[in-house]
Amino acid sequence: MSVLLGIDLGDRRIGVAAANTIRGGPRPLLTLRRGTPSQDAEALNRICVERDVEAIVVGLPLHMDGGESVQSRSTRAWVDAVAPLVDAPITFRDERLSSEVAQARMGRARRGRSGGAPSAAARNAWRARIDREAAADILQREFDARAATEVTL
Repeated sequence: MSVLLGIDLGDRRIGVAAANTIRGGPRPLLTLRRGTPSQDAEALNRICVERDVEAIVVGLPLHMDGGESVQSRSTRAWVDAVAPLVDAPITFRDERLSSEVAQARMGRARRGRSGGAPSAAARNAWRARIDREAAADILQREFDARAATEVTL
């Protein structure tokens, strides 16, 4: 049994999700604090070994018209730096609106204890969860694209 790993790459965090390649069903896994490319690759390699990862799918944040964005160019540069250090092939999947889909699925962040704004720690935990959920959405898009390709063949 092999696994696909989904990545939602942000400036500060990396949302990670995993799914069995036969059964599908992407599941949010964890959120990593983004480090140097070598630190990120080391963390990804650990996950790849633990979970028998076949490939990594990184979300590519394109503009709504499909054009490259500043963030998509940054994502490509990160993959260029990390790919030689990771023991699994890396591909891209369009991730437009994946974070918005994750937020809609999860709802708003909870209010603080006194009814005010949530604490900084609670806000960061909620954002980390959004990143994991977005990574799961990216993986689901990958499975959907694979299924569409199989149907048309």
